[in-house]
Amino acid sequence: MKRFKNSLFYIAVIVIFSAIIFWALKNGKKLEAGRQIVDKTTGKGQWQDFLDSLHVNLTHPLALLLVQIIAILFVARLFGWICKRIGQPTVIGEMIAGIVLGPSLMGMFFPEYSALLFPKESLGNLQFLSQIGLILFMYVVGMELDLSVLRNKAKDAVIISHASIIIPFTLGTVLAYFIYDQFAPQGIAFSSFCLFLGIAMSITAFPVLARIVQERGLHRTRIGALVITCAAADDVTAWCILAAVIAIVKAGSFVSSLYILGLSVLYVLLMLYVVRPFLKRIGDLYGNKENVSKPVVAIFFLTLLISAYTTEIIGIHALFGAFMAGAIMPESMRFRNLFIEKVEDVSQIMLLPLFFVFTGLRTQIGLLDDPYMWEVCGFIILVAVVGKFLGSAITARFVGQNWRDSFTIGALMNTRGLMELIVLNIGFDLGVLSKEVFSMMVIMALATTFMTGPALDLIGFIFNRKKNYIPAEIRQVSQFKVLVSFDSPEGGKTLLRLANSFVRKLSGNAMVTAMHVSPSNEIHTFNIDEYEKESFKPIIAEAETLKQKVTTLFRATTDMDADIATVANKGEFDLVLIDIGQSIFEGTLLGKILGFTTRIINPESLLNTFTGKEKLFENSPFDEKTQQILNKTESPVGVFVDKEFKGTEKVFVAIFDTADAFLIDYARKLISNAGSQVTVLNASHIKDNPHIKETIQSIEHTAPNHIKLLNQRKLEKEFLQGQDLMIISVESWRKLIESRSIWLNHTPSLLIIKP
Repeated sequence: MKRFKNSLFYIAVIVIFSAIIFWALKNGKKLEAGRQIVDKTTGKGQWQDFLDSLHVNLTHPLALLLVQIIAILFVARLFGWICKRIGQPTVIGEMIAGIVLGPSLMGMFFPEYSALLFPKESLGNLQFLSQIGLILFMYVVGMELDLSVLRNKAKDAVIISHASIIIPFTLGTVLAYFIYDQFAPQGIAFSSFCLFLGIAMSITAFPVLARIVQERGLHRTRIGALVITCAAADDVTAWCILAAVIAIVKAGSFVSSLYILGLSVLYVLLMLYVVRPFLKRIGDLYGNKENVSKPVVAIFFLTLLISAYTTEIIGIHALFGAFMAGAIMPESMRFRNLFIEKVEDVSQIMLLPLFFVFTGLRTQIGLLDDPYMWEVCGFIILVAVVGKFLGSAITARFVGQNWRDSFTIGALMNTRGLMELIVLNIGFDLGVLSKEVFSMMVIMALATTFMTGPALDLIGFIFNRKKNYIPAEIRQVSQFKVLVSFDSPEGGKTLLRLANSFVRKLSGNAMVTAMHVSPSNEIHTFNIDEYEKESFKPIIAEAETLKQKVTTLFRATTDMDADIATVANKGEFDLVLIDIGQSIFEGTLLGKILGFTTRIINPESLLNTFTGKEKLFENSPFDEKTQQILNKTESPVGVFVDKEFKGTEKVFVAIFDTADAFLIDYARKLISNAGSQVTVLNASHIKDNPHIKETIQSIEHTAPNHIKLLNQRKLEKEFLQGQDLMIISVESWRKLIESRSIWLNHTPSLLIIKP
């Protein structure tokens, strides 16, 4: 009755107030008399009026900016994925994407489309939005710097770092002497051109270097810690020098720039001795609270904006202010993580690609239209590599490093990446760099960043240092080795309890390795040790409770499923346990369409579809990552689905085919080590399989009353809900999913095993 009453009220309200609106519109028409109302129809017909309106909407600055962002993100992700597949940082792909969308490629071969997508009048909006992205990015770069490391390990690192600045800076100024006449813009003093070329040669991309160190497993080594410290010192020093260079360029002479430099020194002192203690006080007051309030967050973001504004007004660029605001953040890892998470995704995923494309729109490789121009470009690359690579390597050797580590330091310090593009764009905006020199320097930035990976591989090959995936203690021979790969600590605890059920009574004849793999772009250099410690703390505590010896293994990588498979294969594990992600492929037609869209977003899936390795609308029971691990891993893999898993007291083993016979071996391990009560389905297959019969007889002989056979197809809801764990093969599970078996809704926790 209440629902009927509410429906009547709803209808009455809609009817009454709609009538009032109609009355107001009808009688309001009379009020238009004498007001010269403009008729917006063109007389071309309603359809043409609609098309004209649609054209106006499509060419509106906001609509144009949005479609530019969409195109940029798609192209940047595609080229980033390609570079990741060939072992290069994704930033290389994003830099290439900018050149592809610019006049060097798209503008040359498809000028009409280029002019339609990136008309000149729209580039101002793109530039300012990309500058906001750079300000946020430099804020994150400042926060990633661990200044305490510079204080504690600065001796050798500062010597190497400053040598890696002064040597290429000097070579850059010498190069400027030879190319000034032909390539410097009109009206630019030699000192400005010379200083900018020098600083452009000296820069190192700290964020890219840190990612490479993490992905290659060097972050825990002595050489990794040293090169990170070198890069941090390089970053701080180079940005201070850049600020001084900008001041000199804007002032026109060194003497005139002293006013700007004086204000800059005052600004730095104010940030270090006034603002930093204030922010530290806020961090101390709110560091222990579970949630940081919005007013506190607003204080830090206001500090960022005011700092960037101040340095822009002084004349040393807003990016230096953003960098400084990040560097003086409270040293609390929790505080820095909070702001990095708030800023990083927006800046790096959406706004930074705009900067790459804007740089690409400025880069005109077509200007290098004769052999001499390419010869000059080659000299620029040579000077950059000799100054940075050899300068760092020789200095490292002088301070006591061996040749292998010295060359490794040189190769990493030669990485320029995004930081180089920032410097080049500042020089271009100031009018110091001509279009030709700007294009040459962009090519140099690409070349020096691209060669870092191959150079490290070559150094490793020459000095016979192979990439070591597996620690020595894991490679040792053991009767039964289990790898537990987890995403969350809670999931890791559950997987560890399951692994313990397979090896509990094997004592020294078994080994359990807990592995946590995390995307390298989500971990920052300053907190990687703390992140690893926090990730494994619950696992180690659970292992102590279970009295299970466990070896921990941590990986930061760009290709998680490939790294898990590599560790499993090289470690020769007998069983790999992973937890499952939620599948987007199950269910409705919309789910299948969403599956197709993820193939567009994930180029690897799309490639597999085109090459026939994967059906377009295959109703896979697993998410993308799990499916990739199953495909790449040679060891047996157990995919665990947690449904409030408590233990393995009652275990149900589903055998639907003779190919499922291998599951009996896992049932025997659970009986032997955990005393499980095992029920096996289906008894009709057991009669035809000698292996199953012999294994069951062996179990009955050693552990009577621990195994029974269930010879029926229809399973009762109560039986399934009374089990702690169900073990099934991947193929049988796939068939059950496809058949939409009703009893799937009532299954206990699942272990789906690929032999």
